[in-house]
Amino acid sequence: MSGLSSDPSTDPIGFWIKALYTLLVAVVAAIYGVKYKPSNFLWFSEVALLMSAMALWLENPLLASMMALAALLPELAWNVDFFARLILRLRLLGLADYMFESRRPLYLRSLSLFHVVLPIVLVWLVHRLGYDRRALVAQTLFAWVLLPATYLLTSAHDNINWVFGPGSRPQHRLPPLVYLAALMIFFPALIYLPTHWLLARFFMKAMS
Repeated sequence: MSGLSSDPSTDPIGFWIKALYTLLVAVVAAIYGVKYKPSNFLWFSEVALLMSAMALWLENPLLASMMALAALLPELAWNVDFFARLILRLRLLGLADYMFESRRPLYLRSLSLFHVVLPIVLVWLVHRLGYDRRALVAQTLFAWVLLPATYLLTSAHDNINWVFGPGSRPQHRLPPLVYLAALMIFFPALIYLPTHWLLARFFMKAMS
């Protein structure tokens, strides 16, 4: 499909949507690249942000479906946590605590509002392109590469993708590799599989 087509029947995404979303991704990536360590881009949310832009331009149902599996439930949890704290002053999960830390520049915290945009874009993208059932296996294999890589390349202090413990701190109850193996089961079983069932039910009919 041509990303430049103006015919909605042949261009399910639309050039300006692609361009505006890519601009958002580019701004976030550029500033994060300066302000944070490169390892920050190993977070599933950042991976999904970057790869969803690729899925837009390629109009690739498999890539869009993989990122939906990876990000929808975690992003929903982030949004619930953020808006509960913002509107009700309730701290639920701690995922969005950093959004309320005054020591962090406001503009930098504002960039994290991509967590609000990302799940909307992913659902809309899967709606437009259709859900690809192969995504469950593909995203599981991808996670089984990314999680060990994150464990080997990052520090326990950063705890990226929670490979050292749930939440912000490393855990000490289990041997580190046993915990990592459990995490590699947790993501496909409790995050990807339920999302797969939902997306397959509501968006499979959009597949060509």
